[in-house]
Amino acid sequence: QVQLVESGGGLVQPGGSLRLSCTASGSIFRINAMGWYRQAPGKQRELVADIPSGRRPNYADSVKDRFNISRDNVKNTVFLQIDSLTPEDTAVYYCNARIATMRFPLHENLFWGQGTQVTVSS
Repeated sequence: QVQLVESGGGLVQPGGSLRLSCTASGSIFRINAMGWYRQAPGKQRELVADIPSGRRPNYADSVKDRFNISRDNVKNTVFLQIDSLTPEDTAVYYCNARIATMRFPLHENLFWGQGTQVTVSS
């Protein structure tokens, strides 16, 4: 089985920064892409950024000047650096990854983390 575990959320003042981390573990053959979504209260989950293997990152238009996604392929970890936070960034941030497992190396599955809360408030 595969698990994704996020960390780094918390309460931060407007204008502050956070760095979220998400590490995949388990029976991993290959990770094809990793990304971050967020879900604010009363809203649908939305893509924030993703980073396919060997390709450039993609960002939602609303965050591309303030968010930076990166990967450590050795550690199976994806990071999300968030700067200039505003109250509108308050949400649960979820990590996901498209992973081929050892058992089914030719088949890709989508895995999700449990989410980490980011609250921006003074």
